[in-house]
Amino acid sequence: MVRILIVDDDADVRDLLRFELEAQGWTTREAACAAEIGPALHHDTPDLILLDLRLPDGDGLAIAQRLRAGSQIPIIMLTGLGGDIDRILGLEMGADDYVVKPFNPRELIARIKAVLRRSGPARPPALMPVPDPVPDPAPDPAPDHDRRGFAGWTIDLDARVLERPGNAPVALTNAEFLLLETFVQAPRRVLSRDQLLERTRTDGGEVFDRTIDVLILRLRRKIEPNPKAPTLIRTERGAGYVFDADVSRL
Repeated sequence: MVRILIVDDDADVRDLLRFELEAQGWTTREAACAAEIGPALHHDTPDLILLDLRLPDGDGLAIAQRLRAGSQIPIIMLTGLGGDIDRILGLEMGADDYVVKPFNPRELIARIKAVLRRSGPARPPALMPVPDPVPDPAPDPAPDHDRRGFAGWTIDLDARVLERPGNAPVALTNAEFLLLETFVQAPRRVLSRDQLLERTRTDGGEVFDRTIDVLILRLRRKIEPNPKAPTLIRTERGAGYVFDADVSRL
């Protein structure tokens, strides 16, 4: 069984990669920053690492160099930078290949297979120090904000806060929030995949062909009583998705 570690601070990119890699029958682990790489490697030595060049707490080039010093695990660099200098530096620091975002998932899979064919058995690398996580403070919604309610849930469209029944906050990524916002603003209307894709593009992040599929899966896991039998976000086969709930202004 091929095991791949995905290191990227963009949750959407991680989910897309996991979706594509697991479709190949491979297993994945994820790290959102440099500090999470050590624990992930300690848990299970991967056969290959997909490493983003720009991480919030570290330089991907330096991380690749450090990983290469302690292990021969293959590394494919992922980055939005496509210049020759960055490509050369990545390869010189120990990366086995270099893929520029946005990438074609089929091309990435082919590159991974090619690197795995060339590589030998990997030995575990030296672990990286892990700082204590610092939780982000939750925003405090104002009473005059645009707040909507559905199925016992409350969403504040101005403060960007979602609360489950009982007022417990639920963390959403920017893309997840934009997707849910689109749904609550158009309840019981069928929205095509292209319409939803266009709405998430306003976030300014990378958008891939399978983004909406992944976001729908993630949002269902967070708001559906049973994500495998969704009742709030229903699939209209051949047409798109519909938010099947009454939405009221609060």
